[in-house]
Amino acid sequence: MAGGCRFLTVNLLARRGNDPLVRRIDLLREALRLVKRRHPFRIEGRVVPPDPMHCTWPPPNLD
Repeated sequence: MAGGCRFLTVNLLARRGNDPLVRRIDLLREALRLVKRRHPFRIEGRVVPPDPMHCTWPPPNLD
C-alpha cells in the first residue's frame, strides 16, 4: 500500500531476565549495518528495550 509502513517485533527465545539486545547493542547495530549494506532498506523507527526489539519501516520502492 502506498505510504504504508511495516511494524516488526523481534523476541528472544528466553525472554525473562534476558537483556543481550541492550548489553550488546553494539553487535545489534553492526549486524543492521551489514544487512543494510547488502539489502538496502530504511528504518523509520526502532526501540530496543531489554526484551523485544520493535521496528517500523516503509515498504521497498518497487518502481
